[in-house]
Amino acid sequence: MSIDMGKPSTAGRAPGTEEPPDTGVRAPAADDRHRLTALQGLAALSLDAMASVAYGPESIVLVLAAAGAYGMGFTLPVTLAIAALLAVLVASYRQVIAAFPDGGGSYAVAKKHLGRRTSLVAAASLILDYVLNVAVSVTAGVAALTSAFPELYGERVWICLGVLVLVTAVNLRGVVESAKAFLVPTAVFVGSILAMVAVGLFRDGPVSTVTAAGHASALGEGATTIGALLLLKAFAAGCSALTGVEAVANAVPSFRAPAARRAQRTEVALGALLGVMLIGLSVLIGRFHLQPVEGVTVLAQLADASFGHNVAFYVVQFATMVLLALAANTSFGGLPVLMSLLARDNHLPHVFALKADRQVHRHGVLALAVVSAILLVFSGGDTNTLVPLFAIGVFVGFTICQVGMVRHWYGERPRGWQAKAALNGFGALLTGASAVVVTATKFTEGAWLVVVALPLLVLGFEKIHRAYTEIGERLELGRIPRAPQRSRSVVVVPVSGLSRLTSQALTAAGSLGDEVLAVTVTHPAPEDRQTTEALRRDWELWKPGVELIELSSETRSLGRPLAAYVRKLAQIHPDAQVTVLIPETEPAHLWQRLLQNQRGSVVAHAVRRDTDAVICRLRFRITADAR
Repeated sequence: MSIDMGKPSTAGRAPGTEEPPDTGVRAPAADDRHRLTALQGLAALSLDAMASVAYGPESIVLVLAAAGAYGMGFTLPVTLAIAALLAVLVASYRQVIAAFPDGGGSYAVAKKHLGRRTSLVAAASLILDYVLNVAVSVTAGVAALTSAFPELYGERVWICLGVLVLVTAVNLRGVVESAKAFLVPTAVFVGSILAMVAVGLFRDGPVSTVTAAGHASALGEGATTIGALLLLKAFAAGCSALTGVEAVANAVPSFRAPAARRAQRTEVALGALLGVMLIGLSVLIGRFHLQPVEGVTVLAQLADASFGHNVAFYVVQFATMVLLALAANTSFGGLPVLMSLLARDNHLPHVFALKADRQVHRHGVLALAVVSAILLVFSGGDTNTLVPLFAIGVFVGFTICQVGMVRHWYGERPRGWQAKAALNGFGALLTGASAVVVTATKFTEGAWLVVVALPLLVLGFEKIHRAYTEIGERLELGRIPRAPQRSRSVVVVPVSGLSRLTSQALTAAGSLGDEVLAVTVTHPAPEDRQTTEALRRDWELWKPGVELIELSSETRSLGRPLAAYVRKLAQIHPDAQVTVLIPETEPAHLWQRLLQNQRGSVVAHAVRRDTDAVICRLRFRITADAR
């Protein structure tokens, strides 16, 4: 008997060994139509990073506004620092993609070069960030909608859940389908932002300030100096724009061949577009001397100033709203792949490693949707409740990844390895400092929850791994088992009456076992005696050649008496294989299953719980035209 634990086959490999890595160059496969091109990868895996331009510059401005107009002058320098960090990250992750074409990003790097525990910290940090990204993106998009239509504010939680269901449904159809669905909104958003920057650079001043009119200014009192702490807080706030940069490296297997090369192109395109948009918006903020106001986003003010309060303004707002809501798709593209790698390494249930026909890690998609829905309900659909938890995990992953790549280049030492190691080392220094700054500045605002959740996730991974190790030892996985031997077989068939189903069950049992026993559970109550006597009489008339054994149950229990009898059989015949064959009907229509008495499930549960017998469930299909 073979036992399928749901894990991809590792037959023929010694324990602890891995499959050879994919070089990223392979012959076109039949399933390539379900994989991404570089352009589709930009739409499927980059929405998080693209949409961050809607709140990244605003986060910087809101912090610097505390120092008044003087503080606002530092918007561009802070943005340039973030753009420099972005450039380092993009260059570093291009190297990660080339070195680890099987995906996994920081988890794969850490697993190979920094040890299992460190890799689990990286995986936990990415999982937290991916889940939070879904919740933040959906709530931010719905917030833009409720700002335009205030009457919907009271229904924001239901709208958030509706958007989540939509994104989940699209991703269940396949990563390519989601890319095609989101390609147009991505193109409209990027095009409108770039057009707004280009038009704004030719303006001497704002065309319109209608959007900000009548709203209270969020600008602080005038200041002539600005402290390092405020700059660090502004930098930490703006770093939220860098979330999603790692998603392409995590999902390299989702690309068409050559996967690594396509993923690298997508990573560079993402970095270039994001950098241009961030710097361009910051230049416009200084050019128009923008002041943050309550109730109006910075992006809305910039669109008003560049285009005027016309159709173009509403196009920017609508595109922003749609892309923010759909930015959750980045998590749906990256997290299921990461979870599949963790499952292959026995740190998550093996079911997460399974793929559907369209190359979808369906269970990972559904798990992400469920956890995100819980977060949305918990937060009440409020973005501000979730933002303080955001971006911490991804910087932990960034840092671990860069340190691991330094070890990678030092060990491999290919041509030009010193420059590559220096790049990753510089990246590790920057992202490590950023992780400390982001955590410290957001700790009291709720970031402590992430600090607590990280070790809990790692402990969960370890517990699952220990469980699989114990199961593997009991099953002797990785070792050649002893030769199969023929043993005597006893098949027990539960029956409650005579029917065609009973006949088929005894026929099947006779083909499976050396001895067949029909068992019925009887009750001494007066109303049940007539039924028992009728079954006994009919059985004697039928004469199927199989003994009918009656088990009396005072409590009307069905499963326990049968399980007790099976245990007794195992004691009487210690060398025999006892099998319980449970006959069941399968109705033609799904709703008709509600009409069944579920006796089969009750018996199967009791036998599985209390015995070591093999359970077979014989399904008798009832077709719609059956007579």
